[in-house]
Amino acid sequence: MAETDAREGLEVEVENEAESSRLVPVAESIRYRKRAQLAEKQNETLSEQLAQVRSEAANMAEELKGARMERELMGKLSAAGAIDIEAAVVLAKARFGASEGAEVDKVVEALRKEKGYLFAGVAEGSFSAKKTAGAKERISSRQVLERAAKKAAATGRRADLQEYLKLRRSVV
Repeated sequence: MAETDAREGLEVEVENEAESSRLVPVAESIRYRKRAQLAEKQNETLSEQLAQVRSEAANMAEELKGARMERELMGKLSAAGAIDIEAAVVLAKARFGASEGAEVDKVVEALRKEKGYLFAGVAEGSFSAKKTAGAKERISSRQVLERAAKKAAATGRRADLQEYLKLRRSVV
């Protein structure tokens, strides 16, 4: 930029595409330069923030993928009758880490074959939770009647038969 003296203050010659040349006061030129520098700083900070947000989004997407895989594993393992789901999930995750692209069903089946002690002998897809030791199972009157009938049929004793008939009268 070439400086020239004109009228009362100093002016700077500025090249512009639309106009071949024009004179701009020095103070205004300094303001333009400061604005440009401020805009460049803002551009840099926004670019850094964008890069940081993108990396966080990538990390969150990876965590979400892992959580979904773990949830699917837990569902498949519990359906397969896993006794210790946490241990089975850890082993299955190790298998996934060792072989990329492994399918959940294949990993669960391989785990069931190799680590049979982690699974109960349950029919396919019919796993149900058992009550804990602290929860007492309530016996309905229907169940008491069935037990008495089975006992009377098994033993054949008159006392057991009388007990069954007495219970049947009170239930029905």
